[in-house]
Amino acid sequence: MKQEKEVDVKESFAELIKIVSILRDPNEGCPWDLQQTHHSLIPYVLEEAQEVAHAIREETPNELKEELGDLLLQIILHSQIAKENKLFQITDIIEEITKKLIRRHPHVFQTKEKINIQKVKDNWEIIKTEEKTFKNSKSPIIDQLKSKIRAHSATDAALIISKKAAKIGFEWEEIDQVWDKLYEELDELKEELKSNQVTNAESELGDVFFTLINIARLKNLSFEEGLATTNKRFIERLTYIEEKIKGDFTCQNKEVLDKFWESAKVHLNH
Repeated sequence: MKQEKEVDVKESFAELIKIVSILRDPNEGCPWDLQQTHHSLIPYVLEEAQEVAHAIREETPNELKEELGDLLLQIILHSQIAKENKLFQITDIIEEITKKLIRRHPHVFQTKEKINIQKVKDNWEIIKTEEKTFKNSKSPIIDQLKSKIRAHSATDAALIISKKAAKIGFEWEEIDQVWDKLYEELDELKEELKSNQVTNAESELGDVFFTLINIARLKNLSFEEGLATTNKRFIERLTYIEEKIKGDFTCQNKEVLDKFWESAKVHLNH
């Protein structure tokens, strides 16, 4: 039974690869698919990854199944484009990640050693560092950090930078110092906004976010999950209001909308 299941997986995977290759066929393919490049697909990769995360948060298995399929499609599309340009193909991707998993889990595939999660994380970073070539650099630690954050969003990168900085000694002594820094950054943001200096204001806004991310890190809070919860709560309140006013936002004044907003908070209990 196990062997039959593995065959089914191989056949299904091969069928998906075949379909994508047909979509990319110069003569019989789809114009949209043929137009795509690695760069043009970047927004779709990010969007599909976010939709997978949303399905996980919502705990909807059917939605998760669909979104994982959409994300897998992006991977197959990229591998097909690379194959057409004689760069690599899907088997190279699979082989590379397989080797990496084995290499970075010596406690499972080599020594058979029982270790805790923190040791797993430490070993992962050590092995990862050994794989990269920073030997001739004057700042190997920071070069490694820059390499690590390049594929992340600015928010995720800020958390990674903050954790690394703390690890090498740049850590707050107490949480009150971070709160003081936050108020300081907020004041600087207000000043830049008053002077209409957009570039400077954006920089100060970044400082505010970076400080908030440090607070989240120190208190073991997820910045991403917190914002996702806020987004969901905001949408639920807007849904409640739209149902009450039968979708007619244009004819409502601010006072009426504020009244419905307060009602939504009470009705939805958040």
